[in-house]
Amino acid sequence: MSLLVVGLSHRSAPVSVLERASLAADTQAKLLQDTLAAEPATEAAVLATCNRIELYADVDKFHAGVAELSTLLAQHSGVGLEELTPYLYVHYEDRAVHHLFSVACGLDSMVVGEGQILGQIKDALARGQELHTAGRLLNDLFQQALRVGKRAHSETGIDRAGQSLVTFGLQQLAAGADPECWARGKRALVIGAGSMSSLAAATLARTGCAEVVVANRTRSRADRLVEILQQGDDTAVRARAVEMSAVGDELTRADVVVSCTGSTGLVLTADALADALGVTLDAAPEAPAVTAVAPAPDDVDQHAAWVENGSIASAAHAGPVTAPRRVTVPAQSTGPVRLALLDLAMPRDIDGAAHRIAGVRLVDIESLAEASADAPMAADVDRVRTIVSDEVAAFGAAQRAAHVAPTVVALRTMAADVVAGEIARLDGRLPDLDEKQRAEITQTVRRVVDKLLHAPTVRVKQLASEPGGAGYADALRELFDLDPQTVAAVSRADLNDPNRGRS
Repeated sequence: MSLLVVGLSHRSAPVSVLERASLAADTQAKLLQDTLAAEPATEAAVLATCNRIELYADVDKFHAGVAELSTLLAQHSGVGLEELTPYLYVHYEDRAVHHLFSVACGLDSMVVGEGQILGQIKDALARGQELHTAGRLLNDLFQQALRVGKRAHSETGIDRAGQSLVTFGLQQLAAGADPECWARGKRALVIGAGSMSSLAAATLARTGCAEVVVANRTRSRADRLVEILQQGDDTAVRARAVEMSAVGDELTRADVVVSCTGSTGLVLTADALADALGVTLDAAPEAPAVTAVAPAPDDVDQHAAWVENGSIASAAHAGPVTAPRRVTVPAQSTGPVRLALLDLAMPRDIDGAAHRIAGVRLVDIESLAEASADAPMAADVDRVRTIVSDEVAAFGAAQRAAHVAPTVVALRTMAADVVAGEIARLDGRLPDLDEKQRAEITQTVRRVVDKLLHAPTVRVKQLASEPGGAGYADALRELFDLDPQTVAAVSRADLNDPNRGRS
């Protein structure tokens, strides 16, 4: 079996496509179940964030796996396969491991170095464990990715290369001013109480907002977030929770709104925003759109899958991406800002037409993507890349060594059975042996067998961990005439260990 990932992200697809392809929680669960039901896959995990959708699987056939995973992504995202395919990337085996480890370190994030991705990877693993779609390979892979990400943040200054998406978004709202000075004394409305909204609320509280109001469809979660905000030692913010039905009234009092919900439709329409500000949307001046050329990301190895005669034909290394991507960004209305809007949801929570309303400044995922293209890169990024490369090599060695482990266990089990059989035969021939003599003979025979097996089993694990070492397990089975069913039984027992892959 082999690791395969098929996905799309802000690096490969425009925000409009990512927005349409976003997966709700129940859709992710159905995608995982359908992937496992597909012939090429035995394990599956989904990593879905505001700027990426990736499907990981352990497959037995590469081309069939690419075709099946691509088709499943299209079916569950609602974006047609022919339209989705040009934006998909494919990574296989070590390249797939390298990709996830880079993602975990924040190297592939919209804002390089942000740490929120670790929580999202942890959630993806938990979902796969809960639905029993993540087996040995994906448990090991995602657990290792979390360790690699934590190592990168603790051993390097990758955090200095960028900020969280929330912090970066607030910087864009501040439009060049110091975010803390800009936010001080403002009244903020946070819509949603998930991980991103919670981070936004905490960030606003730390920057000196006078009040943070939290609105959420489940009131208890909003209440809990408010309780956490009020318990913070480093903030003195006033915080309160409201029902979603009160959002309209709160808009009339808010200076800053941050929205990140799981809604599939708009949470704030342009009409609702215009009403809150007491202006007429139709009379608001519409600023002309600005076409910008977004620089392509550096050093990105993209594997492209394409459609041929209506089906996925192949996946090949396409080399570095060099072509710039042209995007159209609506210009913001001019004049003083009465209401600053930060939309971190995918699909979007806030109507894009809000930019037409006088006194409104809107920053969303698309504008953040454009702004982050010019964000400075820290020297620590090179160090993180080295860590990722080292960890990929270590993961590959561990997986190859794990592949031979069931064979070694089966060999030692067979040897133990042989010893037990010979001791039983000895009991028949020498029935007068006392317990002490019998125990000494048994221990001696076991020591002989252990010493004979020690060197070859240790050596075969070392050889199997090296590139191209997968054949040593097969050789060991042939040399000792081991029953393949016994080896498979050892593998299943290890896979079903309830303590495996959990932290």
